[in-house]
Amino acid sequence: MAGELSVLAKSYLDKEPDTPFRLAGIDHVVLLVGDIQQAMHFYIEVLGCRPGYSYPDLAMEQVWAGSELIVLIDLTDPKSAYAQPPVEGGRNMDHLCLSISPFTREAMRAHLAKHGVEIDREAVHGGARGMGEATYIFDPWGNKIELKGPPLI
Repeated sequence: MAGELSVLAKSYLDKEPDTPFRLAGIDHVVLLVGDIQQAMHFYIEVLGCRPGYSYPDLAMEQVWAGSELIVLIDLTDPKSAYAQPPVEGGRNMDHLCLSISPFTREAMRAHLAKHGVEIDREAVHGGARGMGEATYIFDPWGNKIELKGPPLI
């Protein structure tokens, strides 16, 4: 059975998104793991990722999956308290990061406010393309999404 576009999906085809940015792709995905050595072995030896950046103060290791990053946070390390899920076994992904085109903070804030989306936080963080401005929001189901602009330098 071949996939096809639904009527709902087709209804969006002729519409240009009304956003102050354009999506460039997925920058990184953050996974919560229970054993960083086992996770590094799996992602490097089993899946063929390459070692990335290490942030020991955050209990974090990164691996390259092509040109995108997979971020691994070791929940067994006390330094990972910031990423602990609110419920035991409640989730194993911290957030999805989408790479976007250049944007202004003002335009981003206005766009999200127009859609009733609260900004959780704004920051400058590193990712697969380098250090860039990031805007964190939640989708209607509580999934954290980071909208990550291009490198600042």
